[in-house]
Amino acid sequence: MEPRDDTGAEREAGDAAPRSSTPPSGPSRETTSAPAEAERAAAPEPAAEPAPAAEGPAVAAAADSPDTTRRVDTAEAARGDAAQPRHPGFDPRVGAGPTGRVAGPPAVPATGERAPVAGRFTTPGRGAGAPAAGPGTYDLSSAQLLRPSKRPPQTGWRRALFVGTGGLVNPGESTSDAARRELIARVNQPLHGCYKIAMLSLKGGVGKTTMTTTLGSTFASLRGDRVIAVDANPDRGTLSQKIPLETTATVRHLLRDANRVRRYSDVRAYTSQGPSRLEILASEQDPAVSEAFSEVDYRRTVTLLEHFYNVVLTDCGTGLMHSAMKGVLDVADSLLIVSSASIDGARSASATLDWLDAHGYRDLVSRSVAVINYVRRSSGNVDLDRVADHFAARCRAVVRMPFDPHLEEGAEIELEKLSSRTRSALLELAATVADDFGRAGSRVRRPVIPR
Repeated sequence: MEPRDDTGAEREAGDAAPRSSTPPSGPSRETTSAPAEAERAAAPEPAAEPAPAAEGPAVAAAADSPDTTRRVDTAEAARGDAAQPRHPGFDPRVGAGPTGRVAGPPAVPATGERAPVAGRFTTPGRGAGAPAAGPGTYDLSSAQLLRPSKRPPQTGWRRALFVGTGGLVNPGESTSDAARRELIARVNQPLHGCYKIAMLSLKGGVGKTTMTTTLGSTFASLRGDRVIAVDANPDRGTLSQKIPLETTATVRHLLRDANRVRRYSDVRAYTSQGPSRLEILASEQDPAVSEAFSEVDYRRTVTLLEHFYNVVLTDCGTGLMHSAMKGVLDVADSLLIVSSASIDGARSASATLDWLDAHGYRDLVSRSVAVINYVRRSSGNVDLDRVADHFAARCRAVVRMPFDPHLEEGAEIELEKLSSRTRSALLELAATVADDFGRAGSRVRRPVIPR
């Protein structure tokens, strides 16, 4: 019996069946003959495909299986370098799908991030790798986020139409409404510290006390800080009669108890407050007692009040040589020179400016505001334009105050009872004074000379 050629049979079996990592079943190597073993040893080995450097356990696949025969390590698979399985009709080099249609490579953002899908509720973003945006790109203020709309009107037929249609028809604010809004913004300018205003006039009956109350009430009603008016008139001042009286305490009582004043509520016990939130510190009603109110007393009073109030108005008397007048002028930030719409009133106001220039207060004159007050219905034949030009050449500004029947009564003053023209003039006066708030405390104070 001839020996069996196992080598040829083994080759035929290898061509018919795929290779497997499992050893084929059959006769063991010990049962093969010596010649077959020698012939197989002499045959050259087939060239093996080089395997990549393995960083982990390798995965072997069948030689002719649909999957790749390449050895793949886990690190290579994580990087995406591993060969993909060859599905029927799929070529990884071209990207053809099962239908044979060629699809291009997927679009990848330049930054390596997945681009958001734009839809009904999705807005594509710029991404972290986008160029730096401008300073206003990320502004989330109301002016940037809210759609522009007209301001609702405040007066006139525009307001009536706006209210009558329930806000559906908005014609916008008028020119006068816009001007009023700008004036209110000027009145509400930031104020650091305490701003002190002195009301001066050499002539009585020009409405100086009335101007102190109305200007202080305008500030108090529009600004959120505290405003107080001090009566420094030695001749029985009437400032406390312009608002409802809440206490009989005077400036003399406040100075007497100054050591016990620690907070705002302590000062509030000595003042009266009107409907506009303006507070008034009254003077002594007895002229003999009020005459003792000296320069030192006034300085002590202002030093105490400036810790609790932002605006302090001082209603001065008609005498510039009064003992407290030097203290008033030394601590004041600005002056209000009040003149009536008459020749003698204008002359007295001009004489006040002359006296201030002659006594070293030229810087205070340049920061003063002149007020031409119509205490009567008509000024007669006086050319008030020339009067205004005279004061405009010497003062910072000139404001005309129209005649008002409510102020002519001489009773308690309520801003709601004033005419619209008077309220507009007061608003303009308050805005003009507030334009100097930025220089509060900038004056060079004179040293106090002890007596």
